[in-house]
Amino acid sequence: MPVPISMNQASSQPIRCERCDGQGKAVSRKIILLMLKPDLLEHAMSSSYSFCPERDCPVVYFDENGARHFTVDDLRIRVGLKVKDDPIPICYCFGFDESHIREDLAKTGRTSIPARISKLIREGLCACDTCNPAGVCCLGEVNKAVKRLSKE
Repeated sequence: MPVPISMNQASSQPIRCERCDGQGKAVSRKIILLMLKPDLLEHAMSSSYSFCPERDCPVVYFDENGARHFTVDDLRIRVGLKVKDDPIPICYCFGFDESHIREDLAKTGRTSIPARISKLIREGLCACDTCNPAGVCCLGEVNKAVKRLSKE
């Protein structure tokens, strides 16, 4: 299923992160509330938010009118796209991080992690819409990580 791009209602232009100009991806208020530290919950009760997918930007979520944003320090979990030191989460539902892929590659030259995750998804056991900070399935990012780590 395609990820919705956040659009400015007035101008039909994609909503961009004010910090890095990255194109936002719409996320539900539920995902925001599940990810934020408890003392910040009341600050996210209104407005529509987008996820900033840019690796080098500390902003994770921003609202459509630029009034509020939440950074990596405001979340209860580590955001794999935003961190560079282990553990780097890649699958929030089943707990895989990049070190698991590295271990597989070092031992066997390949990894079964994407296939294992795919099997669990087919069995209806994932909860990406509430576990992944981006609010979408992690499998695309898992496959990107496998390709990148295989080249290292």
